Formats: sequence, structure tokens, C-alpha cells
Amino acid sequence: MSTTTIRLPVELKARVADAARRSGTTAHGFILAAIAEKTDADQRRAEFEQMAEKRYEGIVASDRTIPWGEMRRYMQARAAGKRAKKPSARKLSR
Repeated sequence: MSTTTIRLPVELKARVADAARRSGTTAHGFILAAIAEKTDADQRRAEFEQMAEKRYEGIVASDRTIPWGEMRRYMQARAAGKRAKKPSARKLSR
């Protein structure tokens, strides 16, 4: 474990202390949990963006897609328990 100094404005330090007290932990523990949560959220966002980019590259490479309106109608019908013909992919319109 290493040490890092964080300078907090007085008001934020007081808010952290209050929040830590309410959650039954120390200010140090609260700050560590907050940093871990923010780091995890950032990592999930980066993974989401990477997956989206990869999927988009697949769409561009195949040059085929299903228009959103058609897919939405299909998904709404299925969610309502109705049978629906799955829309077919076709050449991208540019």
C-alpha cells in the first residue's frame, strides 16, 4: 500500500466526515470506497465504449443493419407476448 495526500476544501472534508459517520465508517474508509466506486464506474464505461466501438466496426464491415424503427416495433411486439417476424438486415443507407 502507498500513501497519497489529498487536500480537501474544509466544506468537503466536513461533508465527508458527516457521510462517513452516517454510513458507520471512518472518513478514510469512506474516501477509499468513493475512489473505488468512481474507478469501477470509469472502467465499466470504458469497457462499454470499447464494446460499442467493436460492434459498430462490425456493422460498418458488414455494410448491413436493421433500421431502429423496425427493430423497435419487433421488440415491442415480443415484449407484449405477440408473435412477430424478425426484421432482416439490409444494406446501410448513407
